[in-house]
Amino acid sequence: MGKKILVTLYRDEVAPRFDLCSEVLLVTVDATAREVRRQDLVLAHSSADDLCDLILDREVAAVITGGIEEEHYHYLRWKRVEVIDGVAGLAEEALALYLRGELEPGAILFPRIAT
Repeated sequence: MGKKILVTLYRDEVAPRFDLCSEVLLVTVDATAREVRRQDLVLAHSSADDLCDLILDREVAAVITGGIEEEHYHYLRWKRVEVIDGVAGLAEEALALYLRGELEPGAILFPRIAT
């Protein structure tokens, strides 16, 4: 079985808040980081506790999200889940960067507008 990565979604972007997320992208990759399975899951309601339960039930190895409360961040880390938080931008771009080992917490993936 491969590694599972969960991205919190708001439309096609990484959800800005973990606790208000109502949709997630769950991707399974093999040992070479090649995608083998993809699921879009719509949650019954927004709940950080329920989302943590889903993450543990599905044996997710890594979570990519925007803002997450410290309590949930530390809980997931304690459960040995990698959490990359503070990410803003398109979910597919964040996932691609993660799979290349280039996604950092706090990454802003929107293009910069020259002023």
